[in-house]
Amino acid sequence: MNGWNNRFKDEKYVYGTEPNEFLVDIHRKLSLTGEALAIAEGEGRNAIFLAEQGMNVTAWDYAEAGLVKTEKLAKIRNVRVKTKLVDLNDARWDKDKWDELICIFGHFPKELRKKTLDSVKDAVKPGGYFISEVYSVHQIPYKSGGPQDPELLYRPEEFLNAFSNWRIVHFFMGEVIRKEGELHNGLSHVIQFVGQKPIES
Repeated sequence: MNGWNNRFKDEKYVYGTEPNEFLVDIHRKLSLTGEALAIAEGEGRNAIFLAEQGMNVTAWDYAEAGLVKTEKLAKIRNVRVKTKLVDLNDARWDKDKWDELICIFGHFPKELRKKTLDSVKDAVKPGGYFISEVYSVHQIPYKSGGPQDPELLYRPEEFLNAFSNWRIVHFFMGEVIRKEGELHNGLSHVIQFVGQKPIES
């Protein structure tokens, strides 16, 4: 189907089976419950973590092989995750649907990135949260993971502009160390964002 499908076909989990460190920390601080959506979820490590915390989780990815591995890992961990084959170019987003929506290292061309962030704004419930960690435009020299095409990397203003009317719970751009399977390893330059959608009166 695509390059990601080929990458995920091997039995080995190329990003590991443990969740993203930032997601673990922030999710537990917020003590979230309810419905969660993980987009561009790959092999399922973050969706599995949310399910283990008691969330009702749906995972979207456009690589079928990744979704198969998500289901396999969910079975091993004795949790349930609903998987759906979704190309974000054609995604149908339900309004005010999710208590928690996550995008961990989901990298797309600029136009699709803007479309996706705008869709996230609509899809999160009032009072719900969007949580993201992605590589910044400064990542390429670090050689520790992520796209080598600057077009696929994020700038801070993309989050700050898209969510200007949300309550920003956490925002960070800078260096972190990541050890996530074979493909995310070492000192990295990331953007972290946590925003809460306003509760409409």
